[in-house]
Amino acid sequence: ETTKKTQFKIPVIDLQGIEDDPRRHKEISDQVRHASETGGFFQIVNHGITVSVLEEMKDGVRRFFEQDTEVKKKYYAREPGSRFRYQSNFDLYTAPFANWRDTCFCMMAPDPPQPQELPEVLRDILVKYTKEVMRLGSCLFRVLSEALGLSSNHLEEMGCAEGLAVLSHYYPPCPEPELTFGTSKHSDNDFLTVLLQDQVGGLQVLYEDQWLDVPPVPGALVVNVGDLLQASLTF
Repeated sequence: ETTKKTQFKIPVIDLQGIEDDPRRHKEISDQVRHASETGGFFQIVNHGITVSVLEEMKDGVRRFFEQDTEVKKKYYAREPGSRFRYQSNFDLYTAPFANWRDTCFCMMAPDPPQPQELPEVLRDILVKYTKEVMRLGSCLFRVLSEALGLSSNHLEEMGCAEGLAVLSHYYPPCPEPELTFGTSKHSDNDFLTVLLQDQVGGLQVLYEDQWLDVPPVPGALVVNVGDLLQASLTF
């Protein structure tokens, strides 16, 4: 039996004019609604975060992971109370598969860590990037609220934009890549994920039982409607 491959592609939505052009604002809201109803994923460009900030964030993450083990190991922890945690396989005890990746995790809002709790090689850009993403998150929640036919502040009033967890993944070379995953199949248990991917690629989305590539777009961010938002509201 021949199966027809889907022609669906992850949409790229241009946010240019969202704040000062009512016509564009409505167009963007309609595009976000359609993307959320169909695949739950879309990429955004002209989102207001400069390319230099995006590149420096990626560089900072690389700097942290490529330090000597002796330097990194003081941040190694699995206890939830640790403000900045460095781990391999953060979900080792709950996931069905072990993933070949390292992760650092930090809860940056609503109660941000003190600067001295963050690694020096990542500190300044992490704080700066966090502020930019919080601003962007508020904008996205307003658009999503309007896309659902609600008042623009509905989702923020629900508390969707209060917290921000930053996870940074690093995939070191694997001697037997055919035996492992970088990241196994999962969904995000949050309201909204804003993902900055590098140019290596590899991210895929499951759509109608087919895995689709999410190709890196220079300067773009990937947005994913998370489990909590899907559970709270029906698109």
